[in-house]
Amino acid sequence: MKNTTPHLASAPSARPARTVLISGASVAGPALAYWLHRHGFVPTVVERAPALREGGYAVDFRGEAHLAVLRRMGILDELRAARTGTGSMSYVNSAGKPQAKLPADLFAGDLEVLRGDLARILHDATKEHTEYVFGDSVTSLAEDADGVHVTFERGAPRRFDLVIGADGLHSRTRALAFGPEERYVKHLGVYCAIFTTANHLGLDRTGHAYRTAGRLVAMYSARENTEAKAVFYFGSPQLDLDRRDVARQQELLTERFAGNGWQSDHLLEQMSQAPDFYFDSVGQVRMDGWSRGRVALLGDAAYCPSSLSGMGSGLALVGAYVLAGELAAARGDHRTAFARYEREMRAYAEGCQKMGDGVAKLMVPGSRLLAAFLNRYYKVMPYLPGKDMAAKIARKAAENITLRDYTTDPAAAR
Repeated sequence: MKNTTPHLASAPSARPARTVLISGASVAGPALAYWLHRHGFVPTVVERAPALREGGYAVDFRGEAHLAVLRRMGILDELRAARTGTGSMSYVNSAGKPQAKLPADLFAGDLEVLRGDLARILHDATKEHTEYVFGDSVTSLAEDADGVHVTFERGAPRRFDLVIGADGLHSRTRALAFGPEERYVKHLGVYCAIFTTANHLGLDRTGHAYRTAGRLVAMYSARENTEAKAVFYFGSPQLDLDRRDVARQQELLTERFAGNGWQSDHLLEQMSQAPDFYFDSVGQVRMDGWSRGRVALLGDAAYCPSSLSGMGSGLALVGAYVLAGELAAARGDHRTAFARYEREMRAYAEGCQKMGDGVAKLMVPGSRLLAAFLNRYYKVMPYLPGKDMAAKIARKAAENITLRDYTTDPAAAR
């Protein structure tokens, strides 16, 4: 896709930024809209999907930085009421007999909710003061000294002072402003599919996982055990797939998992009836800079740590808090604010990304020997020294930032 954002050599406009277009209405986008409104900006959110995306996997928050942002937004109690309450995860053999059990804090952190519930709560917290445009997307960005001229797939062109891409791993905003996806997205050798299904195993706030060479199938209960999430992971190099061709994605999943054992065939039969089928590659985003002129990136679009890290949603919410705060502290001077946003977030984001490094090979080991070894290792892990090391490392990464109070801190307000 052609980059239509020119490099400007002119002096910045004397008029501070006020109107902000945010592309993406999942997690990072609405969170940014919340804080921008709090600081006196006027946010507009555009989302390609026709409505909020329901369903999805469970997302985690861990450590005081994540919880502090949720608390300051006033949504922590509501999220706690919607928490999954999922406990330990059991690895099972082909007959469904538990062989090993991993503790909840390794998966769920301090708070775990379904991504769809999180998106709904964020939308409810912002819909009264934020313009949401569903069923549309940005097609071009043309920047001048005073703003950005934006064209849309369906709506009329509009002008905004700033544009923020919060549109995920496959960000269209990033492609328009920075260049093709392949420059920035690192494929981790894994694909993932997830959908809602009946809780036919009667799982009670827990999950079961079955691992073979290059493949993993899991189920965990959701919504007070009234339903379950089916999850498939398989190892593969980058595939030439249309991300919107659900029929082909489901066909591929059947090719990979038919006859795999345990609940694989049953779940594949239920897949076509799922209301919320999701399929994507697992990857990370690595960029030297997160802004170009009046366009900046947030969350997975800028520094996706991968869905295997357990850090994506918390990192996105912290990033939204910092980006909006720095824009407020700089009084709308986007050049100063974007530079400070990156300075505050760079080390933190990179630390969170490290949690995703190497997890892919452990999730779907490429050989039967390694799969068997990991299954046996998980069985004895609860009895080994340092059994909670992974959870401690994750918490340390999640807490490795000091959040400023951009409303009262004189230093933050400059």
